[in-house]
Amino acid sequence: MLLRHDNFPSQFVPARHVHVWLPDDYAQWPETRYSVLYMHDGQNLFDPATAMAGETWGVAEALARLMAAGTVRPTIIVGIFNHINRWAEYWPERPLTHPHAAHLHQQFKEILTVPVRSDNYLRFVVTEVKPLIDRTYRTLPGGADTFIMGSSMGGLISLYALCEYPGVFAGAGCLSTHWPAVEGIILPYLEEALPGPGRHKLYFDYGTATLDALYEPLQKPVDALMTRKGYTEGQDWLTRRFEGAEHNEPAWRARIDLPLTFLL
Repeated sequence: MLLRHDNFPSQFVPARHVHVWLPDDYAQWPETRYSVLYMHDGQNLFDPATAMAGETWGVAEALARLMAAGTVRPTIIVGIFNHINRWAEYWPERPLTHPHAAHLHQQFKEILTVPVRSDNYLRFVVTEVKPLIDRTYRTLPGGADTFIMGSSMGGLISLYALCEYPGVFAGAGCLSTHWPAVEGIILPYLEEALPGPGRHKLYFDYGTATLDALYEPLQKPVDALMTRKGYTEGQDWLTRRFEGAEHNEPAWRARIDLPLTFLL
């Protein structure tokens, strides 16, 4: 069941649609409470009519299948639509204050046409969307049962959300993370802000074709930092490489079971 909260108002960012996917048996089990997975680029998740090139992530179908098999916990998906100023909302704000960030502002100046506001975007998610979801649906609202996921710039903002709000999110799924946007500044930030191991999960992946071909050399230093910080691969952190996978919804749909299973 897909429920719509259209033109969701905010004091922090422009209004946008928020769609909520409930498992088919949600009404049949009134005593059950659900974990929540918040996802960015919500228009690409459920409906081919709104998705990029008519291709969705197939995340609802995948999660329903995994829940039916008993592989993951009962979970609700919250899809938050993006805005025309997607980069401004998804580009991690605190790392961009690093002295070495000047070249990035110059490199991406044609893409970024308004000031970065990812801190406000996360305030929107955490202080406006999440409270409404917890009031309206039978959620498990605590940090141990709240997750966040996205791809490309959505992967970056998911990682940033976990670091900035470690008490709110238990795990982040970062698919095809667009590391070039934070090259040279993300490692100093993670050294300071990455939560300690043991209470959080982080999933990273990347393909080797199209835009994803840029990511492997930039993912490896992040993986080394995860190890240095005490994260155990396969337990509270996972990075996967997908040979030939491109930077698009069909590629993420093809492997969505893996981050869902790892996080949930």
